[in-house]
Amino acid sequence: MTAASVTQMKCACSSCLCVVNISDAIQKDGQYYCSDACANGHPDGAGCSHAGCECDS
Repeated sequence: MTAASVTQMKCACSSCLCVVNISDAIQKDGQYYCSDACANGHPDGAGCSHAGCECDS
C-alpha cells in the first residue's frame, strides 16, 4: 500500500465553502484558510469574496 499526500482541504473557517490548495493557503494556528478574512475571523463582517461562497462569520 502506498501513502497518499493531501494537497487540498476545506478552508478551516466553519461557514466557508472553499477548498484550498495547501501550498496556496494561509496557515494560522495549524489550520489552513482560503483568505485573510477567514484566517482572521472575518473582521468587519468581510467574507472571503470567492465566487459562490457567502461566509462572513
